[in-house]
Amino acid sequence: MDLNRRTLLTLGASAAALAAGRPFAGLAQAEALAWRNWSGLQHCEPEERLAPGGVEELAAILKEAPRPIRPVGAGHSFTPLVPTDGTVLSLDRLQGILSVDDARKETTFGGGTRLGAIGRALEEKGQALVNMPDINKQTLAGSISTATHGTGLGFNALSAYVRGLELVTAKGEVLTCSANENAEIFEAARVSLGALGIITKITMENRAPYRLTRRVWSVPFDEMMEQAEELAEAHRNFEFYYIPFSGMCLGITHDETEAEINPRTSTDDDDAVMTLKALQEWLGWAPSLREYLIRSEMEDLPDDVYVDTSWRIYPSERGVRFNEMEYHLPRAAGLTALKEVRETIETNNLDVFFPIEFRYVKGDNLWLSPFTGRDSCSIAVHRHYEEDHTPYFKAMEPIFRKHEGRPHWGKLHTLGAADFAALYPRFEDFQAVRAALDPEGVFLNDHLRHILGAA
Repeated sequence: MDLNRRTLLTLGASAAALAAGRPFAGLAQAEALAWRNWSGLQHCEPEERLAPGGVEELAAILKEAPRPIRPVGAGHSFTPLVPTDGTVLSLDRLQGILSVDDARKETTFGGGTRLGAIGRALEEKGQALVNMPDINKQTLAGSISTATHGTGLGFNALSAYVRGLELVTAKGEVLTCSANENAEIFEAARVSLGALGIITKITMENRAPYRLTRRVWSVPFDEMMEQAEELAEAHRNFEFYYIPFSGMCLGITHDETEAEINPRTSTDDDDAVMTLKALQEWLGWAPSLREYLIRSEMEDLPDDVYVDTSWRIYPSERGVRFNEMEYHLPRAAGLTALKEVRETIETNNLDVFFPIEFRYVKGDNLWLSPFTGRDSCSIAVHRHYEEDHTPYFKAMEPIFRKHEGRPHWGKLHTLGAADFAALYPRFEDFQAVRAALDPEGVFLNDHLRHILGAA
């Protein structure tokens, strides 16, 4: 097992996002228009797939294109936010830095700009994102629309760092939104699920470039349960993974530094993930032996320490595809819920091998942010894309819900509008803004009608 150099962390997805656009020459119409998300779980065959190159073209499309119209970024959401038999609208041609404000440390991007393209471009302008998630394939518009987040007690989800945006409505009206202009729409649009209109420009609050030291180490589960809160308080960024049927965790911290760059030689941990998969297949019948083998390897893992500029430290390549459920729980309930997750998996010998991710996120006041009103802990569970995720996630969701968890908007869940109305104090306010901007439901597919309760 090649586990001592592969830390079993940062599981997940490398880039996927199918390019939207007109049918390609040589392809049948249905084949050219078919859309799938990164994991392959969500799919549709829309009547049109379009990629406008500017606001005027977009406004014309919104008036005439087949309904429902659904925007797509990188296709990295696991929920059916995109599928439609109308129009899939790509933001791929709305990319790049549009303007820079040096004094305010703000930069305006095209909504389709990929997170992976932001770091270097911003550094050349003397800026950096305040924080980042550990996957950088998503578009900025898609990321803020689903409240994508990194980790760290002092850091919000990306949406909270939005200082302004441009929104094109179903009628083709172009709205500039900020705390001082169209303020109510701005509050709703920072986490909007693509239900209000198409976000074409986003102004982000940034900071000066910085370096991070990344440390990765292994520790027994019980020790991590005792140390986690202290580690979260002591470090800029902290998260950990529990490896099922191992009794071991892998911790990750990031701290700002002026040290010389000492980069990672690889950000790809796919070999480790597939090793865990093989062990589950070979030894699923013998959980004690499986735990002994994994624990034996992990107990001897040396600490990995790297130094690099922030945008190189945060993301990891994820080539092993999966489907995911992630819930955000009140901080005080996070570790208790994780213990219950572990007990449920291992007592029932559930068919699981993907590490379970645990992160900390600072609370905010955004209307549809899962972190609104409370500091949170996020617990994410994964299932290989070729396997049926339903039994596993069905066993996990009651634990998350018991602890007042809110699901990530882009990760699988079974909740509907009545559930969200109880979980979000400003849910009805969002509904009112949505109904005013899109009374005919141009942007509502079946999934959005279900979770928003829109007729």
